[in-house]
Amino acid sequence: MTHANTTTDSVRVDFAHAAPKAFKALISFDAAAREGLDPALVELVQIRCSQLNGCAYCLHLHTSEARRAGESEERLHMISVWREARDFFTERERAALGLAEAVTLVSDGGVPDAVYRRTATHFTAGELAHLLALISTINIWNRIALSTAKAAGTLLAG
Repeated sequence: MTHANTTTDSVRVDFAHAAPKAFKALISFDAAAREGLDPALVELVQIRCSQLNGCAYCLHLHTSEARRAGESEERLHMISVWREARDFFTERERAALGLAEAVTLVSDGGVPDAVYRRTATHFTAGELAHLLALISTINIWNRIALSTAKAAGTLLAG
């Protein structure tokens, strides 16, 4: 996704330095959201949301993290087409990816009951709440990275 009004020479705020309390709170929220969720699932969800939001910074970060955690290149390449790549993802992962898309694209008609029900059959109430928090945090990170014109391969924190 190209952001036509963004140039590489834009001077943008360094979020971590300009709002350290907000940055630290977001780091804490992100860590709390991950609790009890499989780390591989966490990365899959963060990658999909970052793809949908067009955030190269977060996409680079989370695909790198997924590789370090042992995720296969084959599965990483299939995340954007997970519906058609049925044999690459478990039903639980597919449910999480569906919810991630619905929440990320919430302005396109909300989160359909069928998507929510499907996800709820694969996750406990606590896991579902953490998954919703995880989807929310990556969407926040995507928006911060895009708003501050973070370049893929650089660090978010200063």
